[in-house]
Formats: sequence, C-alpha cells, structure tokens
Amino acid sequence: MILPLFLSLTLLAQAAPPAREIVQPQEVRPLPGQLDQIPVFNSNSPELILNEGILLSTFPQTDKKQPEAHLNFPFKGKFDIFAHHVAKPAQENDLRTLYLGILAYNPGNKPITIHILQAASYLSQPDAPFIPLDAVLDNINGNIYAGPGSRVMSDILRGKRQPEFVEKIVIPPQSSRLLLNAPIPVKNLEPPLNGRSTLMRLESNGEVYIASLAKYATVQQNRTEIAPTLTEWEQLLKLGTLVTPRDRTPTPPNTNPQQIIYGRVAGVALGSRWNGNIVDTNNSILTIPKPGEAFSYPLATLPRGQLGTNQIQSAPLVVRYPDTAYQAHGNYGIEYNLNLPLHNPTNQLQTVILTLQTPIKEEKLSQPGLRFFDPPAPQVFFRGTVRFSYKDEQGKSQTRYVHLVQKRGQPGEPLVKLTLKPKETRPVKVDFLYPPDASAPQVLTVQTLPLK
Repeated sequence: MILPLFLSLTLLAQAAPPAREIVQPQEVRPLPGQLDQIPVFNSNSPELILNEGILLSTFPQTDKKQPEAHLNFPFKGKFDIFAHHVAKPAQENDLRTLYLGILAYNPGNKPITIHILQAASYLSQPDAPFIPLDAVLDNINGNIYAGPGSRVMSDILRGKRQPEFVEKIVIPPQSSRLLLNAPIPVKNLEPPLNGRSTLMRLESNGEVYIASLAKYATVQQNRTEIAPTLTEWEQLLKLGTLVTPRDRTPTPPNTNPQQIIYGRVAGVALGSRWNGNIVDTNNSILTIPKPGEAFSYPLATLPRGQLGTNQIQSAPLVVRYPDTAYQAHGNYGIEYNLNLPLHNPTNQLQTVILTLQTPIKEEKLSQPGLRFFDPPAPQVFFRGTVRFSYKDEQGKSQTRYVHLVQKRGQPGEPLVKLTLKPKETRPVKVDFLYPPDASAPQVLTVQTLPLK
C-alpha cells in the first residue's frame, strides 16, 4: 500500500529520533566592515500576490489615486533593483498570467540614460525549481542552483547580464520606460504557484523614479494572452492602489514580545555591498586560531540573531510602507566581499580550514560557543553559491565556486583547506550574494586543525 505523502512524512517524523544539540566552542567576533551607501529598490512585500496593483513606488504623490502608495524617492548614479514575488490564483479557475512590471520615469527636461550593468531574472518554474541537492557542490559553470534566488545570485556574482536585458535604456523627458515586463505563469503547474526573483545593478546619469507593479495579462477571445503595455502600466501606477492582501505587520523596534515578526521589505534600503577586511585589531593580518581552536564571523545578523556580537547587519530603510519591515532583514541580494589575510605566527606548519555554518539562531550566546543540531533540522536555511579566491601551496591562484545547501543547525563542511608555512601570510577572499529564500544568520568560521 502506498501511503499519502503527508502521512508518510508524519510517520517518518514520529520514527526519527529527536535531534540533539551540540555546542562547538568557538569565539564569535563581529564582522569587520560595513555596508556601502548605494540605494536598493527592494520589492518583496507582499511576497504572495493575489491581486493587481502597486507593489512599491518611489514616484511623487502628485496626481495619484492613492498618494500614500508613493514614497517620493528619486534615484541617481548607481542603484540596485531587487524584486522577489510569488503568484497564486485568487480563485481556483483563474489561471491568467500575472506580470511583474518595473517602471522607470524621467521627471526632468533632458533625456536620461540608465546603464544596466548586471541583471538576472528567473522563475521558479521552469527556470530554477527547488530541487534537492547535496550540501556542497562545485559550481564553476554556474549550472547548479535550487530556486530562482539561488540562480539569480550566482549570475550576478559572476558579473552577468542576461541577454533579455539591454545594455542601456534612454528615457525622454517626462516619460517612462519599462525595465522589466516579465510573466509569472501558473497555468499547467500543480499546484498553480510560481515565483520570480530579479536583481539588477544600474547606473543613471540623472534622477529617475522607480515602481514595481503587478498586472494580469489581457486574455483575447481565442484565449491567447497579451502582456501589459507601457500605457497600461502607467495607468495602473496613476490609478492603482497597493496590492492586497498585505503581508504580516512587523514587530516595532525596541519592543520585547515573545515572538518577533520581521516582516517583508517594501522600500528603499541603503547598502548594496558589505566590504570587510577581516584582520586583527590595528593590524593588516588575521592571526589564525591556535591548533584545535576556531573563531567565527556572523553573516546577515539581525534582531534576536546577533549571536552575542551586538551587531545588526540588516540594511536600514530610508523610505518604507508603514506595514512592512523596518530594516532589510536577511539582506537579500546584498553582496558580501570579505578579505582574510591569514597569518601563521608559529614556527610550525599549520593547516587551516574555512567553513560556512548555520548555527541555531541566538541573540546572546547561552554557552561559550555556537549551538548546532545533530542531525540538522529538516528546514533549508541557505541555498546559494559562494566564491573563494586564494593561492594554493604551489603559489597558483585558485578560484572556487561552491553551491551550498544548509539546514537549520548544520555545522557545514570544510570548503577551503590551506597549509601555512611558519610566519606565512596568505590572503583568502570570500564573495557571495545573500540569496532570497534563505534564513539568517550564518557564520564564516576559521579553524586551525590540531597538530599531528
């Protein structure tokens, strides 16, 4: 007899022994560096779209049906656009294709050019389904991913611009142009549910306003669908209202409820990259741990998840809707560029390993070390590609792209292993973009193996 899937999973859960907590003694240090000041148009609330309307608008409020839906924030110079949304039919038989439109408007009296430096946009189905993958896989060609967020971040890490995106767009005075007009189809999917992740890095030579909008395709009599036109998007921006239903309202800062609701982001975040030189205090090198010891640097720390560092890395929001996240918790789409000039201060060969780990989230460390589960919990907390650059023992430059899948409480596997000569300093670079569909925080751990 074949049991229904949910019943099989229930029986497996009942049969599986409970995970035990293990504590790994390792020092946890705040992550050196900081976010830059590049603004990010961050459209992620509501994540699940059930109706047409405005997702995020930084346009002025003048001549708009719902003025409070427009945040009046112009972009100029370098800026990013991040959008991550899911489409699901509001009624079971309504399988029209929902389109995500991203509109740019030039309010000035001269043409403005927007250069699209890097850009990628993928659907969950069929572009990047959530498939089970091994915990660590080499991803030199970028063809390994699980979910659209994982695939988009891998492309941008490699500096790509998808062929669907032009190199530049010229916007005439007082005119709009579409930066994206992309479908999120649900027809012929079971269940009828699909998502799209997008990240664009742009540079404008003048002020522009940006909006992300949701609109259904027009269905003709022969049942073919037509994508919304520029004029239709402009009308929706002017006459539309914020998409409903809304996401859960976040917990206000400086309150102390039993459960914290972070909320999803709809606003302009400040910070596109975190640049950090990980070195000893007042020095240019990072002294490796003593043999058998380790220290860790948290990534994407947030309230209730500071791991004892008193550091919140979440990007601040300069404008936002009142019912959405107060900060860009999780830092989706933000690139971490970390330099570790590893130094062996001893007179012996020392072997060092670097690991990315997903410890149990804590505000303050309840014990001197990080807590993990054995075995890890079933929930996947990180899916994405990390790049390591270093010189091997022969002095040859190596670049390794690794796709990681980590579950809650997973200690992780060694990703880089280096043997340092006495008094040697060898730099390692770690680069990645924090992927959507991940749950913060993680840690980057440096460990020196015991001497044999």
